[in-house]
Amino acid sequence: MQLHFDFTKSATREVILEQLKQSIGTSSGWSAVLADAAAAGVPKGHHHGIVEVRQTIDNLAVSQVVREHMHAVYEILAQAEAQVHGVEVDHTHFHEVGEGQAIFNTLLICLAFAQLGPDHVVATPVQTGSGKIECAHGLMDIPAPATAAILATGIPTCEEKLEGELCTPTSAAIIKHFVNEFREL
Repeated sequence: MQLHFDFTKSATREVILEQLKQSIGTSSGWSAVLADAAAAGVPKGHHHGIVEVRQTIDNLAVSQVVREHMHAVYEILAQAEAQVHGVEVDHTHFHEVGEGQAIFNTLLICLAFAQLGPDHVVATPVQTGSGKIECAHGLMDIPAPATAAILATGIPTCEEKLEGELCTPTSAAIIKHFVNEFREL
């Protein structure tokens, strides 16, 4: 099975989730993903670094495949944060991406991919957006440094930049992990 994603207008987690929901197609299929996510046991609150996130992932009531996807996404995030801040990976500090809701959203995406089981994932170049964003480190250019670091690993971006943050570090890591091929519509 091949999955196709259109990221020309936005590449946020919400857009990824919506396109996965459409690919699953049935309300019962999506309901199963939601039920599995609710039963997984993502703790609320903040997970401050990759070591804590790894432990959280290891303790989730999910399949090994889902756990491996989640670890891969968060390792991409940790590598980018380490690069941006000039620290070792195990010393990265997460702000927004360490929130319980961010982990839960990543879990939903990984569960949906596991349910669909695509053998090839194709996406358009990624819309990063433009402007400035207020985050834990203050006012930053879009794309944020961690997003830019992930995109620089070979993810093509749209030439025309729309206003706002349309690709976050988490969505960039998800795209990096799951997408096999990029091409225009």
